[in-house]
Amino acid sequence: MLRTSIISRLALLAGAAVALPQLFACLSHPLKPVEYEKAQEAKKGVSIAVNKDVDIVFVIDDSGSMAEEQALLSANFASFINVLEADDVKANYRLAITTTDAGNPRCPSAATTPPNGDFVLSSCVDRIDLGHFTFAGVDPPIDASYSCTDYCDLTDAMLTITPTTTEKDPTEKARPWLENIEGRTNIPDGITTVQAFQCFGPQGVAGCGFESHLESMYKALKKADQNGEDNYGFLREQAILSVVIVSDEADCSFNDAHKGVFIDQKALWNSPTDPIPTSAVCWRAGVECDGDPSGYSACNSANIGEDGTKGVSDDQAVLHPVSRYTDQIDALEEQKRMFDSGAEVLVALIGGVPPGYKDAGDISYSASGDQAFLDDFGIDAGCTSAMGGTAIPPVRLREFAEHFQVGADPNIFSICDPDYSVALQAIAAKIRDQIKPACFTECVKDINTTTPELNVECTLVEENVATGVQTQIPLCEKSGGNFVPPSGQTVCYITLTDPTGDVTGSADDDMSQECVDLGYNLEFKLFRDGPAPAGSTVSALCQLSDLPEIDCPNLG
Repeated sequence: MLRTSIISRLALLAGAAVALPQLFACLSHPLKPVEYEKAQEAKKGVSIAVNKDVDIVFVIDDSGSMAEEQALLSANFASFINVLEADDVKANYRLAITTTDAGNPRCPSAATTPPNGDFVLSSCVDRIDLGHFTFAGVDPPIDASYSCTDYCDLTDAMLTITPTTTEKDPTEKARPWLENIEGRTNIPDGITTVQAFQCFGPQGVAGCGFESHLESMYKALKKADQNGEDNYGFLREQAILSVVIVSDEADCSFNDAHKGVFIDQKALWNSPTDPIPTSAVCWRAGVECDGDPSGYSACNSANIGEDGTKGVSDDQAVLHPVSRYTDQIDALEEQKRMFDSGAEVLVALIGGVPPGYKDAGDISYSASGDQAFLDDFGIDAGCTSAMGGTAIPPVRLREFAEHFQVGADPNIFSICDPDYSVALQAIAAKIRDQIKPACFTECVKDINTTTPELNVECTLVEENVATGVQTQIPLCEKSGGNFVPPSGQTVCYITLTDPTGDVTGSADDDMSQECVDLGYNLEFKLFRDGPAPAGSTVSALCQLSDLPEIDCPNLG
């Protein structure tokens, strides 16, 4: 975006003794260049990337081998949420959970009750008696309820969800997700979001063993945009979107037109005489490896037909191509870039890669180990936990996550680690890094130089993009130690002007280090009573410094 030259402005106004230069700058939702006509001239807006809204979707494997991993997720979840709720972040987040069970011909729906992309929000304590934490695939069945009760003792009756509205649905109702908006959660007072997740997060071990991680995510996000679905309204158009997949197996997101591969089309089975297929079908139907089976040089996703033919068209492939899912997220990312040109959708994976994973070269692929294991999964384990649990190399999931990699470090971690705190903290840090402070990207004039602090003259306006209606935003009032909108208002703002934290003696106006480092002398913070209106923008009109080279010497 073109920026108005301050020097040119001063030159134009050199002969005038009245008008002071002013400039519009975008402040908050959304984050896109905009133009305004104010007073007698058109002025260019300056984009400021700030957005504290975060939508997070966890896709959690609920198959028979996931008890240990779900317990670790609960044990370490505070490492994730503490980053988002830190005083210098305070993200306005929604957090939803679905499972990897999207249904399969080999998994009777009456037994596994597949969510099929529905968000799940019920206490694991209430689901123990429903059999969700009993793995019936062995004799005798395994009781895995410890993955719930080690960290949760709250029932659904104790976790009543507060009805809320969404940008798309003004009707107050209990939503199937956790949220913390402007410091207000939708769970009972006295219960933290960490405690709530420790009850809602464990999904049990009775889900389908032919996991469809990507298809479950796909359906969950589709339903979030379909009126009438429980997921509807979860996605906010300007919110940062983060998808976190937690699983120890390979993706088996199959095309229903080729479900015969799980019934009687046996080309990809271990043997045509086998009565039922194993998870090895998922590997053989979606992955192609190069080189010697004792140590493949590479393994990549592939389109493979029911008869084992490789390189078939997308519609003839047993598993949906990975591009089906990258295309979906790419489209959501493009929508968000209408508001913020730098928006990034974040994808994280805790899967079957070795501990300390850095890139795809760290994964060792082979098919020369224990034959019984190969018959079950089609490939040797990608990692083994300290308790002896194994995980399958996540080829399709790895490619999906890598497609959305931000920065040098992959957002991929080992499910075999004995502690998930490092992984969860790193995943949350990626989200935090997408949250930008509302720096005013010009040098603002001090209208009262008799005081040590910077005194500014600004007007903030919220505009409905669709209708063009603008509403002036008032300054906040303080009530009970908190900033709140004046009576009858739903949004307010404060100005942050203290770059060192010791000018005014109050932390309320301390600027973020990011704005200070960039040389700006003003930052805004908005406080809302509820979610931001869909399709709204906020702009700021501030009086600018006559001598920015003196008032803002570090402004680049």
